[in-house]
Amino acid sequence: MKFPATKRRRAIATAMAGGAVLAVALTGCGGGQAAPSDGGSATEGTINWWSWTPTNDVAKGEIAAFNEAYPDIKVIYKKVPIEDYAASLKPALASNDGPDVYTVYNSGAFGAATFAPYATDLTPAVEKMLGEDWESKVYDGGVKAFTIDDRLVAAQYAKAGAGMMWINQGMFDQYNLEPPKTLDEWVSVCKTFRANGLGCFREGMASNGFGADTLHSIMDSFKPGAFADALSGDGKWSDPTVAQSLEMLRTFSDEGILDEGSVGLQQYPDVNNDFLTGKVPMIQMGTWYQQNASLPTLTAALEGAGVPAETPKITLMPMPFPDVAGKGNPSTVFADVDAGNSVNAKSKNIKAATTFAVWLGHSEEGQQAVTNSLDSLATLNGITPQWDKIELVDPERQQPALEEVTKQLTTAKDPRSFGMDAEVSQAIVDAIQAMLISDKSGQDAANDIQAVAEAAKNR
Repeated sequence: MKFPATKRRRAIATAMAGGAVLAVALTGCGGGQAAPSDGGSATEGTINWWSWTPTNDVAKGEIAAFNEAYPDIKVIYKKVPIEDYAASLKPALASNDGPDVYTVYNSGAFGAATFAPYATDLTPAVEKMLGEDWESKVYDGGVKAFTIDDRLVAAQYAKAGAGMMWINQGMFDQYNLEPPKTLDEWVSVCKTFRANGLGCFREGMASNGFGADTLHSIMDSFKPGAFADALSGDGKWSDPTVAQSLEMLRTFSDEGILDEGSVGLQQYPDVNNDFLTGKVPMIQMGTWYQQNASLPTLTAALEGAGVPAETPKITLMPMPFPDVAGKGNPSTVFADVDAGNSVNAKSKNIKAATTFAVWLGHSEEGQQAVTNSLDSLATLNGITPQWDKIELVDPERQQPALEEVTKQLTTAKDPRSFGMDAEVSQAIVDAIQAMLISDKSGQDAANDIQAVAEAAKNR
């Protein structure tokens, strides 16, 4: 049910009455003192929002949509580089001058559990907005990820998936190439691109998460669900399927599929900029990357990369991951809640901060703003992109393909990274890099990941 903006504001204001209820006493190490008892106004004030996502231009649009409903709450967005986020956030929250709202991931170094001691319980505010049955109205993966010790420590607002690849359609058209479906076709396509002085498949194997997505896709090509089983503990990272998949990464390198130097590349900005500027035709990114199908977002991204305004805009298209194992298994996609906003319990504007966090993740208007940016999928049930309000680079080709991506991700069963320890994530990076710069066997590299996973479980 959709409530008028005035009623929604009144509901949140009611939930915020008595800020001390939401500003629960902090527990665990580094919690510090609770927030002031009044918590400020639910409809006025200035709040600071820290996150590694979205991009500045997407955040600007989301804040503008929020201000249509709450014109007297000023939101100041600070985008922190993902590699620095956890290290920057912890001391900020331990102080009395940290952000009012901070974004958390589903697990890992900047997961909800890691920063739960600093967060308020948002359950009362969400119940006021969506009712006591609110859990049935949102993505269940986000409820699981952000409920810590029976407290909702973050308001989910963005779901993301991975498993697909993205191609520069213009580059494929120029050389009369079709997206490869098998390993042999991939080798052949890359030979054509390299013969014309271009890269082929570029991936930042120095970045946590991105190389793991590639490994995940390869493992599912050999045995669907293998990565999810290892992640959950139902399987082992030392399984022969993992070893085979790691060896396949070496094959990618030896056969000219994977560009040289990948072990020293970061996915952002290195791979991102090379793809957007037409230097490479193929990368693996998740659903967040479809935002570059939007002409305004792509224009802003190129401007941010220092690219001349007259540079042609690429036509970004999704592509299923090829059947590299040759077993006929279909390409898979996997999804998690990607981001949720926590409210700092020491915020002097805790009520306004809660208004923003809950609005972005649990109101129809907030979720529509998130989804229309094409940066993320909605976590509120029933919200899909409004294509008539989105300016695509090539709508005739891109819209049907992007609609199919949304459809696939709504039914995805396997997680992308939920439950993965930071140590395991790094162990996967180390194993991937070992396959590309040493003669280590895939089985030895797989055994190394398993050893780290067992140590993390027992610590």
